Amino acid sequence: MSLESEEMSVVDHLTELRRRIIYVLIVFTAGLIGGLFVARPVYLYLIDADQAQGFVLHAFSFWDGIGMYMKIAMAVSLAVSLPFIVYQLWAFISPGLRPEEQSAALRYVPYVAVLFILGLLFAYYIVFPMALSFTITITRSMGLEETYGITEYFSFMFSLCIPLALLFELPLIVMFLTKLRVLNPLRLRRMRRYAYFALVFIAVVITPPDFISDFLVTIPLLILYEFSVFLSALVYRRQLAEDAAREARYVKQQGR
Repeated sequence: MSLESEEMSVVDHLTELRRRIIYVLIVFTAGLIGGLFVARPVYLYLIDADQAQGFVLHAFSFWDGIGMYMKIAMAVSLAVSLPFIVYQLWAFISPGLRPEEQSAALRYVPYVAVLFILGLLFAYYIVFPMALSFTITITRSMGLEETYGITEYFSFMFSLCIPLALLFELPLIVMFLTKLRVLNPLRLRRMRRYAYFALVFIAVVITPPDFISDFLVTIPLLILYEFSVFLSALVYRRQLAEDAAREARYVKQQGR
């Protein structure tokens, strides 16, 4: 009987997971459709920015224009639907959480979009111009004639901006995992050297191979990690206080 209950529980969980995924796909598709309506003004803004000045961007296939609009629409859809995706993740795991953990985790959801947009702005206005300037300098120093395609330009931009924007979600992830008691500040401090190595590696991979670019991206990522440790410590201290209060109430009840 217990085996049948366990099998039913697994089936229920898989059914619930499929339902949540369907919701996410519906919202992402709706965001994609909405993104297509704003793709042109976003494109005009990006193409008129200082980073794009001096380039004559070419289309090398009939699908380049459509593909560029689709990339912009996907980025818009991701920014819009990311809080909903996180909410669906919370809704899936919330039955296994205590009521106070459920309410605390739910409060993090609105900040997902804020951090994503901050990361996107940092990547576009700081990292992307540096990367573009470096690659152009190398190309011209080799005496090569520059012929850039619209697809390559936007692919290069999004390959830098989207990963960095997602990395800005690190503080929320750390706070959430601390609330679930998976992480704590002590553990985060012990694994600091490994985290630093991982963040430096990410910075080196997504930036041009020069020290200045690596440094300018690495420092904010390390600050972001330390800020995450600080937030984890706040959550952890609150948990310890709640545990102590709960234990004191239990001892008091037992004394009666």
